[in-house]
Amino acid sequence: QVQLVESGGGLEQPGGSLRLSCAASGVDLRVVPLRWYRQAPGKEREWVAVIDDFTGANYANSVEGRFTISRDDAKNTVYLQMNSLKPEDTAVYYCNFVLGATAYWGQGTQVTVSS
Repeated sequence: QVQLVESGGGLEQPGGSLRLSCAASGVDLRVVPLRWYRQAPGKEREWVAVIDDFTGANYANSVEGRFTISRDDAKNTVYLQMNSLKPEDTAVYYCNFVLGATAYWGQGTQVTVSS
């Protein structure tokens, strides 16, 4: 059974840092691109970052230079290191991959950036 479990969200002040984790079971993350998305209240879900062995790491313009996506193959886990957080980064963050015609999502983790 394929499962993605996000963790690491919380409340952080502007300028602070958080690291999100996406732990996978039932799939080897080395063989699929793993993406992070986020959804702010009242807004559509937006893509944040992706990592895969062919194209490496890529980021949305809004997070380029502040966020870093990485993967620990031994733990089958992908991370999203978020630095220099801004209030506009407030959202529920989801990890995702697509295999064939099926998209798999985690349950999401809330990130709130506020003073």
